[in-house]
Amino acid sequence: MTDRPLRSLLYIPASNDRALEKVRSLACDGIIFDLEDAVAPDRKDEARTTLAATLAATDYAHRLRIVRVNAPDTPWGAADMEATRGMEIDAILLPKVGEVADLDIQTEHPIWVMLETPRAILNAAALAAHPRVAGLVMGTNDLARALRVPDAAGRGALLTSLSLAVLAARAAGKPVIDGVFTQFKDLGGLRTESEQGRDLGFDGKSLIHPVQIDVANEVFGPTAGDVERARAEIEAFEAAAASGRGVAVLDGRIVENLHAAAARDTLARAEAIARLT
Repeated sequence: MTDRPLRSLLYIPASNDRALEKVRSLACDGIIFDLEDAVAPDRKDEARTTLAATLAATDYAHRLRIVRVNAPDTPWGAADMEATRGMEIDAILLPKVGEVADLDIQTEHPIWVMLETPRAILNAAALAAHPRVAGLVMGTNDLARALRVPDAAGRGALLTSLSLAVLAARAAGKPVIDGVFTQFKDLGGLRTESEQGRDLGFDGKSLIHPVQIDVANEVFGPTAGDVERARAEIEAFEAAAASGRGVAVLDGRIVENLHAAAARDTLARAEAIARLT
């Protein structure tokens, strides 16, 4: 699994010059340059040309750079794959994946996979374990539609799918990103859904608007309290180990080696985030 922070991955339409420039000043950990849903059919050619020129001329600093292409079986898929050849990007994001055979595409880039169909969820473990796959992104809107979940039903019906995706990612040692929250003006709702995703084990949230970035970064990053607690756990465990004991007690709670390891992970994440600022 990557050590870089992936708290916030922002979708940017590849045809939007202004957005492609503005994202350079935003605090997102990654950018998903979108050639698929965010680009109208009559602007696909323009989007490819714009994106290629922008990536060739623009420094996006530490941000993970992923291009979401159209599925290979669409009228635009082959042209998208050709356009990404030679691009300075970290990965392509492949939509509408259902099984391992769908990963048999011609690209020199690592593949991130959209999990947005029932078949993809049922095959999540095999997809995540594939050597060409570098990460997973939930496509919760398409998945809900495929499962016939009403819009107003919340995410209860998706919990099994979300957890299976996290299990698959963790088993394979790959990052996994939660789906978008489409009501971008509802930051309270975004926070609630992000906290749910964090508690399920996701590494971060995919976003559709810059206003969502701060919430995702806060929820998926360690708080000052988390860092303080991690340091205390490490100190307590190391003191216990130095005296020949295998466990420590901190504030009435047992601290074992696994807790100390988790605390070190928390500190490492906090340090990696601090290096971005």
